[in-house]
Amino acid sequence: MRTLSRKFLVQRRGRFLPLLFALMLLVILTVTMLPARFQHSVSASNLVWQQFNYNGAAGSRPYFVYTPENYQVGKAVPLIVMLHGCTQTPIDFAIGTQMNQLAEQYNFIVAYPQQLSFYNPALCWNWFDPTNQFRGRGEPAIIAGIVQEIESNTSQWTIDRHRIYVTGISAGAAMAVILGATYPDIFAAIGVHSGAEYRAITSPLSGGEAFLQGGPDPKQQGKEAFAAMGSFTRVIPTIVFHGMEDLVALPINGNQVVQQWMETDSLASRGNYLADFNHPSSTVDGQVPGGHSYTVYKWIDNTGYEVEEYYRVNGMGHSWSGGGLSNFTDLQGPGASLAMYMFFKDHPMSGR
Repeated sequence: MRTLSRKFLVQRRGRFLPLLFALMLLVILTVTMLPARFQHSVSASNLVWQQFNYNGAAGSRPYFVYTPENYQVGKAVPLIVMLHGCTQTPIDFAIGTQMNQLAEQYNFIVAYPQQLSFYNPALCWNWFDPTNQFRGRGEPAIIAGIVQEIESNTSQWTIDRHRIYVTGISAGAAMAVILGATYPDIFAAIGVHSGAEYRAITSPLSGGEAFLQGGPDPKQQGKEAFAAMGSFTRVIPTIVFHGMEDLVALPINGNQVVQQWMETDSLASRGNYLADFNHPSSTVDGQVPGGHSYTVYKWIDNTGYEVEEYYRVNGMGHSWSGGGLSNFTDLQGPGASLAMYMFFKDHPMSGR
């Protein structure tokens, strides 16, 4: 059985780390502006793509909701919350991931909370700030409030409360991890694409150190995530995607996300889930025709229930795997959006 924990363990130390992160972010900012013409393909129908503004005790943010054209109010359907990465907008993310097209095909609602430059000049979710790492405060509370607002708007949608999910990329993925730990009573399962473990950084001044060299011991962070769940403790099924050539969030971060949730879910399961990172329940190699090779690892609990799934995509950088033509995607990777939807579909809140 292959060993996972050391193969991609990258150590980067020194004072140059924050500077290197800033330089990479500058490169991203200069190359990732999408032309305005893309906006028309998403907003052609006001009934399909709608903008709202959430205002709550923790703060306010705009958000967009995509509703399939043939959706009928009264039929309970899943809700998938999509958290964009730095320099992105909801429109960018919708185009790149093509999650709206899947919503049309499988009949679910998609929500896109939007970060504003007033709160982060690079449009990043502030996952590295302790203010945003716990329940009932900051951006996690805002995003949870957006979900609750959508749920309560029964004149437009009927949301299946057992099938609410969150996923994101980069800073959005790191925030999805935080939401899994802080609001396990809302989110049935989470997706993490090119992200970081729970509380990988606990200071806004840390720059990109976690993304560049990995965060603290994932076993310890797993215990912290379990503690953050409080009285809402439960197993959070997790699907992770990471590119093995990611120079913004190095591959060690993907490993740590999986290891952190192994510890969290083991504690939450009261011994029913005792996974070993180096010994997956199954390992399957895949190849996109004309594109990247990849490996999918899965871990199951004592009853045969899949708890974690991990895609490691060879040759892929800091991009959404598959999807549509965008500066934020790698079309040569396996389709992350479909893989995440299928994983979510099999993991309602009730578990089985």
